[in-house]
Amino acid sequence: MDSLWMDGRTFPALDRWESGAHADSVVVGAGLTGLVTALLLARAGMSVTVLEAHHVGALTTGRSTAKLSLLQGGVLSSIRRHFSARVADAYVAANREGQAWMLRYLAENDVPVQRRDAFTFARTAEGVADLDREFEVARAAGLDVERTDEPGLPFRTHGALRLADQAQLDPIGVVLALTADLRARGVRIVERTRVRDVNDEAPATVVTDRGEMTADQIVLATGTPILDRGLYFAKLVPLRSYAAAYRVPGDAVPRGMYLSIDAPTRSLRTAEADGRTCLLVGGNGHIVGRAESAKARLDELDAWTRESFPGAERTHWWSAQDYRSVNRVPFVGSLPRGRGRIFVATGYGKWGMTNAVAAALTLSAEILGGQLPWADTLHHRVTHPATVGAGARFNAGVVREDLKGWVHAETARPEEPAEGQGTIRRRSTGPVAVSRVDGACRAVSAVCTHLGGIVTWNDAERTWDCPLHGSRFRPDGARIEGPATEDLAAEPG
Repeated sequence: MDSLWMDGRTFPALDRWESGAHADSVVVGAGLTGLVTALLLARAGMSVTVLEAHHVGALTTGRSTAKLSLLQGGVLSSIRRHFSARVADAYVAANREGQAWMLRYLAENDVPVQRRDAFTFARTAEGVADLDREFEVARAAGLDVERTDEPGLPFRTHGALRLADQAQLDPIGVVLALTADLRARGVRIVERTRVRDVNDEAPATVVTDRGEMTADQIVLATGTPILDRGLYFAKLVPLRSYAAAYRVPGDAVPRGMYLSIDAPTRSLRTAEADGRTCLLVGGNGHIVGRAESAKARLDELDAWTRESFPGAERTHWWSAQDYRSVNRVPFVGSLPRGRGRIFVATGYGKWGMTNAVAAALTLSAEILGGQLPWADTLHHRVTHPATVGAGARFNAGVVREDLKGWVHAETARPEEPAEGQGTIRRRSTGPVAVSRVDGACRAVSAVCTHLGGIVTWNDAERTWDCPLHGSRFRPDGARIEGPATEDLAAEPG
């Protein structure tokens, strides 16, 4: 059965396959990771094609419970068991960044979102110890988590954690907004096209069941990478879980977002359907292939819901498949032995709403030559000062007309860039973006801390724009809009 999100939705007719075509970047997979990555690259001026084996949002994204939350059950304490506090802090920073980006995008595109408190609760007395550990790690990582004995549920619990002002959304609503945005920017989205292989020569060849095309960079945003390189099939745990939507009489539906820290998992939130508020219940997850009967799992979840919420009437049910990394930290970055042309993102452990956007920001920054300090920590990347990003290779030479003011990393001195060109050079105080505007060579410090100096000059608005993150600055460095970042420092020139 379709998920609540996909039932009755109309999806637009998209683009036709063209054998032999070339794009700066090909993104494989039209879920949240793939679509946001494509958007970030397109904002920076790249030509992008998205290839999807089914239709946009068809798999994990369209079957998610879609909680945009930094409180994620027992994730942080699990990470802390494998890594230092520094990595746990970086995970929170990445998810905070993903959440903030998504909330801004929803607001800018009039996509509905509901702000809710998030709760992690213990169903059993044995779960209290796990709740205690999660509380300690979350507080140490900077989350304003509170303990509570009254999470507002109609069944017995043994305490809970509460994080205020999180969010929930309709994932297909987001997918459709991203799809419209991408097509307006000239991004091609080709559905019903399965990628079979990638040849990583320059340019890389993408082999599909309908023909071949080429690209300078390939992003595999397919849940689990479709290529064996990197052995991700051995480093990921495939997880199947179940969800159902219910009409519940009266006002018995709890208003927060809930997840149990102990098994069998119970996940709850509200959603709007046919003008009514319904209850979404998820859980009873298991490793793929290790359950005797999926129907029995769903039946047990259904029986628990009817007992906990008398009169509940099921309207939809579905299952989803997610992948968890063995060390609980997502794998994001260059594919091993991919020659710096193939990138992957996987292993979100059922928390894709925030992690997918964080992964898209990470991949886009890496492809465009930027830096994200939390990504370097989280994904154990070491960036050499002399490293030239793929964005520099993409944009070497004269900038295309639609990229006027583009800046990138290279070692050449930037005192005399030609009209419409831009570069970045490094010095002791950090990257300096330079662009010739109106015949004058202007230099400013790195615009956006999240991107390490990737900026464009917006000639119409007379501003420096961070194309991936949405920040905007005047030539003197004053921030006009977007997230709080380090201010620019104007330089002579």
